[in-house]
Amino acid sequence: MKILIIEDEARIAKRIERMTRDFFDKEVHILLCDSVENGLATIEEHSIDLVLLDLNLNGEDGFDILKTVVARSFQTIIISAYTDKAITAFNYGVLDFVPKPFDENRLSQAFSRFTSPEKQANGDMQFLAVKKAKTIKLISVKDIRYIKGAGIYTELYLSDGHIELHDKTLESLEKLLPSSFQRIHKSYILCWHEADKFVVETGGKYNILLKNGELLPVGRSKYKEIRHRMI
Repeated sequence: MKILIIEDEARIAKRIERMTRDFFDKEVHILLCDSVENGLATIEEHSIDLVLLDLNLNGEDGFDILKTVVARSFQTIIISAYTDKAITAFNYGVLDFVPKPFDENRLSQAFSRFTSPEKQANGDMQFLAVKKAKTIKLISVKDIRYIKGAGIYTELYLSDGHIELHDKTLESLEKLLPSSFQRIHKSYILCWHEADKFVVETGGKYNILLKNGELLPVGRSKYKEIRHRMI
């Protein structure tokens, strides 16, 4: 696992590094950067799993990194004294916002959100970012009907009929999306506003009929939970 710490104060960076190594049982490869430029260069050169990002980097705005890499596959945890930017950060799809000053327990809580397979509770994300050529396109969460797994990527099925490819996996997105979205199958996350009715087919197959007429499969392990929610 590769974890990138982007923090301009060397003392705090080393403290974060120590706490990070203390939390993760398995060996991790930790990279340290102290500027926006170095952080972006490191992200391009390495396959990163988690970024720990400060928002004030020697006067530079850490959001410049967040806006650039928000479409990438890794998760991001903000560690910053700028708590007034927390809501904006969650809108960009960060996993957690750890306010400075912080202690080991608070950082461990953020790491637990990263390692946990369970859906998180912040639910503040308002858009997903997808890479389009050399630009970033922001997709409003309100425009997503459902999301389909496509290997290490996901496909966003939009209300206008378009499909956009996203770099984060279903497992990663499941932790970030609002409560109006739910995993209904190993390959699908559905926006409940799009659901019309529960359909049982012969042979023990279960589906959800969407308002636009599409059928999405429901996993056997999700059957009782989904059926109860739709009754």
